[in-house]
Amino acid sequence: MPISEQLGFGFDGPAAEAAPKGAGRKPRAARRTPVAQPHAAPAPQVPTPAPGAVDACGDLEAMARALEQSPDYRVLRRLVPTLRFEREPLGPLAQVLVLDTETTGLDAGRDRVIELALLRVAVDTRTGLPVGDVQVYDGLEDPGCAIPAAITGITGISDDMVHGQRLDEERIAQLLQGVDLVVAHNAAFDRPFAEARIPAFGRLAWACSLTDVDWKALGQGSARLESLALACGLFYSAHRAETDCHALLSVLARPLTEFGAPASACAGNGDERRAAHTGLAQLLDAAGQIHHRLQATGAPFEAKDVLKARGYRWDAPQRVWGTTLRSDAALDAELQWLAQAVYAGHATRVKVASVDAQQRYSVRSGTPTLRLVAAGFELE
Repeated sequence: MPISEQLGFGFDGPAAEAAPKGAGRKPRAARRTPVAQPHAAPAPQVPTPAPGAVDACGDLEAMARALEQSPDYRVLRRLVPTLRFEREPLGPLAQVLVLDTETTGLDAGRDRVIELALLRVAVDTRTGLPVGDVQVYDGLEDPGCAIPAAITGITGISDDMVHGQRLDEERIAQLLQGVDLVVAHNAAFDRPFAEARIPAFGRLAWACSLTDVDWKALGQGSARLESLALACGLFYSAHRAETDCHALLSVLARPLTEFGAPASACAGNGDERRAAHTGLAQLLDAAGQIHHRLQATGAPFEAKDVLKARGYRWDAPQRVWGTTLRSDAALDAELQWLAQAVYAGHATRVKVASVDAQQRYSVRSGTPTLRLVAAGFELE
């Protein structure tokens, strides 16, 4: 039995971190359909490229630049993977591994990896920007069973493609050597699969670009990787591991101001990195934090709507509402809120498990403690 089940913590495990929306792929947030707005005035005329700017073959980039000069058009470009970032570091480097998997299903205890992709890149900790060469690995593996038709339909990976294939464990071990942080978009899905196949992943620190970056606060209606890429003006063919990794690296290498973060949010504490604060920088920060998994044990039934509105999730197997707090201060504030808004002054013990980046998003639970919560105060 997994340790998380023995300790009674499961509300933010792989199946609950984000509700699955399709077999074999990590769950994504729903697409939001933009509502067309009527023009109050005639659209401005789009500038025409100068004579000779468009050659006989058609200078598509010149036309794209011309369209970009009008507020009524938005240009999307196909993602071109970056294999080298031509910039010099200004500070110490962190070794980051961007990871994505394709699998035969959603259950890491039963289903298998059929594709694993890794991008290893150095990140300047002063600027949050990637530097130098990007090392790439992409491998297929025969799961030893037929790939469900639904998975082939999503990923394009067929039984014939993986027949006799096996991941290159020696190459993967080389890429893992000296890594400071593994990043995945929905790490609660990818990490259990990666650890089950390559146990060395369990000894590394992990961060999740889906949940450790507050995309909603940055003005993004969806945290789906495809939607974030579109916000960067990029499109790509999703659902193959290496392509998804390149898309994620491109998104995380952008300054957060490009997503709507105010400049004031990207500066402070005298840290020059904040001047170009990126998703990569934010994830490196998150890796140094302790997160707390809190279960609202014995919460009255009538409090369910209040808990749900506050962001708690219902863990059906444990029959308890739970949430994750990302700092000690947030945990203290949440305990005070529970005492007043949920337990109404009745002393109650709630369960808290604290996890670091080496445990986070795995099936392993942190060290549990019981907290006595009463009106206006809490005692361990």
